[in-house]
Amino acid sequence: MRAKPEITSEIEARVEDLGFELVELRWGGSSRRPMLKLRIDKPGSEPTTGVTVDECASVSRALEPYLDERDDLSEQYVLEVSSPGVDRPLVRARDFTRFRGERVAVKGSEKLLGRSTRLEGELLGLVEEGTEDEAVHIRLPDGEEVRVPRSEIRKTHLVFTWK
Repeated sequence: MRAKPEITSEIEARVEDLGFELVELRWGGSSRRPMLKLRIDKPGSEPTTGVTVDECASVSRALEPYLDERDDLSEQYVLEVSSPGVDRPLVRARDFTRFRGERVAVKGSEKLLGRSTRLEGELLGLVEEGTEDEAVHIRLPDGEEVRVPRSEIRKTHLVFTWK
């Protein structure tokens, strides 16, 4: 199922009105039975606190009337609202600021910086933000600092460390 930008932006606004932030919205399924998978979080919360099952259910119930009214969305849609989990994806520029200093994994479809399809290290932030040269700046375990172009990144997410 192709993402519908007007629905996506409206869902994001409604989630924010409920006091949460939309971390990620993935569209799947088919046109007959579309699936919307939302990951929500509390703005400014620590990576390990997240949202509760009750909060996810509340957001789901609040979004259903809007989605039910949409003529361009099959009434057989599936809505799944969840916490971003301990391996929270970093999607927006604000995520890279908020989680600076945390351990992250950066994944690419091809080798990144000629090394591996997965690099892990401490997030130092974004450089060249908002340009085509935007890159994720990380410190690798050996102390080397690298900048991975966002255009080469398939996914960036937090790495949970057991204490």
